[in-house]
Amino acid sequence: VTRFERICFPVIAAILISLLLPPIASLLGMLMLGNLFRESGVMDRLSDTAQNSLCNIVTIFLATGTGMTMSADKFLTAQTLEIIFLGLVAFIFGTAGGVIFGKIMCRASGWKINPLIGSAGVSAVPMAARVSQVVGMKAKPGNYLLMHAMGPNVAGVIGTAVAAGTMLAMLK
Repeated sequence: VTRFERICFPVIAAILISLLLPPIASLLGMLMLGNLFRESGVMDRLSDTAQNSLCNIVTIFLATGTGMTMSADKFLTAQTLEIIFLGLVAFIFGTAGGVIFGKIMCRASGWKINPLIGSAGVSAVPMAARVSQVVGMKAKPGNYLLMHAMGPNVAGVIGTAVAAGTMLAMLK
């Protein structure tokens, strides 16, 4: 992939998906802005800050803000446990489906694609890709899958954002 394509992708993806699903424009815009920071190569400090310290600070503030507004009688309900359980089931089926389709791609490509990259298709960035890397290294020590697994991992994030935007648009 050329440098021009890597720079154009976040811009074009943000514009097209924002036109199709306006409710997720800010979420996807920030994701693509981070990609643009990294790929441009001229904003190293800003890219490093966005990937590390700023991400950690925002996570702390979100967790603290959410935690301060929650009380046990409102949070620990059957509905909350049901949502957590459904999320767990979604991750299980997402990972299993990714591995199954990874195996299909592996056979279709003449055994050139490692089926483990399919397990990284869930939107748990970057943990799912790291798990694929670790499992692949255990099976074959010279196997380096991290960068190959990040493709479906980021695609899972974009797919999740698009699915959420579609659901929001249908609910309104």
